[in-house]
Amino acid sequence: MIQPKTKIKTNNLDVNHLKDNHLSIQFSLDGFSFCIFNKDTKTFIALYDYQFKDVNNSPQKLIENISSIFQNEVLLQQKYSSVNVSHVNDLYNLVPKSLFDENKLNAYVSYNNKVYPQDYIVFDEIKNQDIISVFIPYVNINNFLLDKFKGFDFMHNSKILIESLLSIYKYSLTPHMFAHIDNNHFELIIIKNKKLQLYNTFKFSTKEDFIYYVLFTAEQLKLNPEKFELVMLGKVQKNDDLYNIAYTYIRNVSLLENRSKFSYDKVFTEVDKRTYYTILNQY
Repeated sequence: MIQPKTKIKTNNLDVNHLKDNHLSIQFSLDGFSFCIFNKDTKTFIALYDYQFKDVNNSPQKLIENISSIFQNEVLLQQKYSSVNVSHVNDLYNLVPKSLFDENKLNAYVSYNNKVYPQDYIVFDEIKNQDIISVFIPYVNINNFLLDKFKGFDFMHNSKILIESLLSIYKYSLTPHMFAHIDNNHFELIIIKNKKLQLYNTFKFSTKEDFIYYVLFTAEQLKLNPEKFELVMLGKVQKNDDLYNIAYTYIRNVSLLENRSKFSYDKVFTEVDKRTYYTILNQY
């Protein structure tokens, strides 16, 4: 049985009365998480995170892992008033709305990825940015969840990060680079002059890999490490290896502060809010 790496829930959570709540689900090939949001109090009341250690991660193995979690977790066996789902993968591309053609979805994604004839390709509009996120969802997982919940909204992780960070920093005059850290990859998001300048995913295994991609990207976009601000979020802590090496080469480094419009039960720490930023901003 797969056990959650992180298990956060309010002390008075009533499993039998969740039908008026919202459920957010997020998954990648190496992980699965969900959180519960109380719509009446506008408060997050639970969050579970599972990590998969399989050597050969695949969509088929993912469905096996998620199926096992659903069989054993009572919170996922309840009815909810609404459900949304986000896919975390690198099977995406961002396209300016002015150049977007719905008949060319395959071409957009195949620019960076191997696309197969059976792949199902969809797209989402990034609010207020005239950008379209084109991506390949894990259809087998969507079908599995459809059997469980009958209906839900789904999106790519890029939509969540771009929209939420732009809503916070859209009036800043200082260029910002955001590094969202996950298990073996990170996203870089650059906002400058109130616009998205870059969004990209990088795989890494060492802190040297990480800082190389950060500095190379800054150089390509002519961002001075003495002047731009690097804001880190996701699975990163102050004075850990990634934070320290970033601070060695970049003058202004900080961790993202919580600015959510929603509330959190007291069992959530500031670290939790930053670590699980994307799923907590999915609703």
